[in-house]
Amino acid sequence: MKLANYVSGQWKEGTGAGEPLFDPVTGEELARISSQGIDVGAALDYARSQGGTALRDQTYGARAELLGKIAEVMTTNREEYFRISLLNLGTTQADGAFDIDGAIYTMKYYAKIGKALGASKILKEGGTVSISKTGEFAGQHFLAPTKGAAIFINAFNFPAWGFCEKSAPSLLSGVPVVVKPASPTAWLAQRIVEDIVKAGILPAGAISIVCGSARDLLDHVCESDIVSFTGSADTAMRIRGHENVLRRSVRVNVEADSINSAILGPDISPGTEVFDLLVKEVVREMTLKAGQKCTAIRRVLVPRQHFKAVGEAICARLSSLKVGNPRNAEVKVGPVVNKAQQSSCLEGLRKLKEECEVLFGGDEKFQPLEADAQKSAFVQPTLLACKNGLEAKYVHDVEVFGPAATLVAYDSLENLIAIARRGLGSLVASVFSNDPGFLKSVILGIGDLHGRILVVDSSVASQYTGHGNVVPSCLHGGPGRAGGGEELAGLRALLLYHRRFVVQGPSNTLAEIAGLSADTSVLYS
Repeated sequence: MKLANYVSGQWKEGTGAGEPLFDPVTGEELARISSQGIDVGAALDYARSQGGTALRDQTYGARAELLGKIAEVMTTNREEYFRISLLNLGTTQADGAFDIDGAIYTMKYYAKIGKALGASKILKEGGTVSISKTGEFAGQHFLAPTKGAAIFINAFNFPAWGFCEKSAPSLLSGVPVVVKPASPTAWLAQRIVEDIVKAGILPAGAISIVCGSARDLLDHVCESDIVSFTGSADTAMRIRGHENVLRRSVRVNVEADSINSAILGPDISPGTEVFDLLVKEVVREMTLKAGQKCTAIRRVLVPRQHFKAVGEAICARLSSLKVGNPRNAEVKVGPVVNKAQQSSCLEGLRKLKEECEVLFGGDEKFQPLEADAQKSAFVQPTLLACKNGLEAKYVHDVEVFGPAATLVAYDSLENLIAIARRGLGSLVASVFSNDPGFLKSVILGIGDLHGRILVVDSSVASQYTGHGNVVPSCLHGGPGRAGGGEELAGLRALLLYHRRFVVQGPSNTLAEIAGLSADTSVLYS
């Protein structure tokens, strides 16, 4: 089976043998993909001229209704998505739900909140600014949807959610999308696009998908386009430094590597509720989707006096989890996505072992349940320990994108903040403490280098959303090493797909234009 590309309003198979997609449990080849022979330049032109024009002819409210219809189609095909996810990603039921149900919820969320923008086609920002003595000549800022295309170069770990969390605000803005899913797991994203196309929900050109190599895609982007990338910092650097991207000042949004932290406050003792919540959260982040989450906990920062107790508690939970073939309902931890990712994880663990002690796992030859270790792509959940946080290098610089985390001891508030900041910019940090003073100091100490800070105390023990859960109403992104990008955050996400400009002229003309606009205050409500 070769998965077709959908470009210029047509399904087209790429030429050549193509690139194989595998089942990470059995090693069986599932399908092939190829973008060879696909005219990506023409695909972008078609998306801009046909898809973009048709979308912008509609109001925000009408486009919000389109998102609702997409969510309905995805809900109808939900079980098929789970089947593909199991085959191509080796996901457990919980893993699949995290991706697929998260995708559907995000699409529904934007369908709902997009209605607030109503029958307008442009956004008004702030009030008029008088720039004359009489006030008859004034200025008014506006935001208009860009007349380009949104090019999404997505990561392998969330083929459904990664597609929806970018596509929903783009389509709501009136900007057509061209999706280039990560090759190893392209099947699920391709199937979702196929279902949307079959349903006839979107105008021609509003959605396209290129399966396989991006090839010369960036050679054809222009000043009105947006390139949104999720993946490694090395690839992000190549995208940002591409000659055409630089020459035409193409807007680039990046979510890259992130060495995220979970922090235990010194006021929390073993055996308490908040202590147990941290332990539970660390284990969940290590094992859900086999640790293949950009938001997963990589460093667990704990007071030195509780270092041993935290390690023992995490190890006890890990030892009770079965790792193996997710077709077995008792299995809680599946494989990483393929043999290449397995090799990358094992290489990273070898580096961490140079400066860390292994508390649990780390066996490169362990036997997963009901799977052939030679053909499959499993990595044993591994907890390491680092007693000298500031002296360590790999702990803060090497992200093992799999079921691994490192316990790091700290000795004071200042020491803790310095260790957390050694991550050089992260998507998320979670802080477990009942001490308001400690929480305030940590937030002020690390907030500028983190896109999100999750605070957990006894009052929210049964309510908080989780360290790794990205909710569409809140910001997803992070500075520095994490890429410097921003996604989601409710209607704020639309800002990426709009261009700000000011109109200076007669105040009555400005008032007429403003009357056709939705106020951007809705974006921040």
